[in-house]
Amino acid sequence: MTMRTRTARRSIFGKFDPLLTVSVALLLVLGVILVYAATRDWLSGAGRDPQYYLKRQLINVIIGIALAYGATLIDYRLLRAYTPFLWGAGILGLLIVLIPGLGSTINGARSWITFPGGFQVQPAELAKISIIVGMALILSERVTGFDGPTDRQVFQSLLVAAIPVLLIVVQPDLGTVLIISASVITMIAVSGARIRWLVGLLIVGLTGVYLAISSGALSEYQLKRLRSFVDPTADPQASGYQLRQARITIGSGGFFGKGLFSGPQTNGRFVPEQHTDFIFTVSGEELGFLGSALILILFFIILMRAFAIARRTNDIFGRMVCVGVIAWFSFQIFENIGMTMGLMPMTGVPLPFLSYGGSSMFANLIGIGLLQNVFERSR
Repeated sequence: MTMRTRTARRSIFGKFDPLLTVSVALLLVLGVILVYAATRDWLSGAGRDPQYYLKRQLINVIIGIALAYGATLIDYRLLRAYTPFLWGAGILGLLIVLIPGLGSTINGARSWITFPGGFQVQPAELAKISIIVGMALILSERVTGFDGPTDRQVFQSLLVAAIPVLLIVVQPDLGTVLIISASVITMIAVSGARIRWLVGLLIVGLTGVYLAISSGALSEYQLKRLRSFVDPTADPQASGYQLRQARITIGSGGFFGKGLFSGPQTNGRFVPEQHTDFIFTVSGEELGFLGSALILILFFIILMRAFAIARRTNDIFGRMVCVGVIAWFSFQIFENIGMTMGLMPMTGVPLPFLSYGGSSMFANLIGIGLLQNVFERSR
């Protein structure tokens, strides 16, 4: 290997945060293994290719890594010029899924666009990126005499988020709405906006949840999930059954786990949607407390490095982008793991970097690419 080759390699990978890179890489490897463990015996028993989901998840990871790297190529400060186009593309995708014949309904939500070959895209996942970047653009501008954004800027940023959120509510996709709401509230709070905006958002959010439940705006399967959270025996054949089996599966692993590919609950497919929303149950059973703790530690490292990147940059726009990504990852991780153990309502959100799925993987890795972008330009 020549010195020029070694220098080029260092210049490509040395500009990224090493702890963040390694932590994400380890989670991606664990995710591929857990998806394979959750689907291998089931597919084999059905006479199908046992490596079907393994191969597709590997493709998702490869595409996601390419998108993450692409997100680091352009200086994030130049994204200001492209933000309206990103936001418009997000809105267009959310509109397409609502068009009959173009959007597909899965698990009660019309959230997907299906392409030839079975490839599917969920625009709501990618809309998270456009909302965060759009809000960061507005909230980072400073008017003379103001230490934080003006009331007008806060209102404009909320409008940037409100339009796509309303389109996601129509689908309906409650889990994604909650994740985006967490990012919106956190970004408003950190931006230096007046406290009345934060209080008002919390009141509006709680009022909206109450009205959605009392008015019948939620679909029947969403109401059943909420009832099961309060009383696991309320829907014993569906969401209540899923929650009970998830708890049994996680608890059965003990400290060291049953061993990779040796979990009876996982191999017997007792937990529905185990390779997607309930992938953490595979870790609990087959890798035990130790393996699950490792996953939590890796998530903690990612969030801590994201905080460090946000703190080290002097650019307000970059800091706001980091804050939005941190809030997004934090709430989604907490919601997913919490719902598998009955600590949070079931909302159907995937676990970042681990759950099977293309759109979520792409969006998560683009988020990591934005963090690495800010890290590189802040040194």
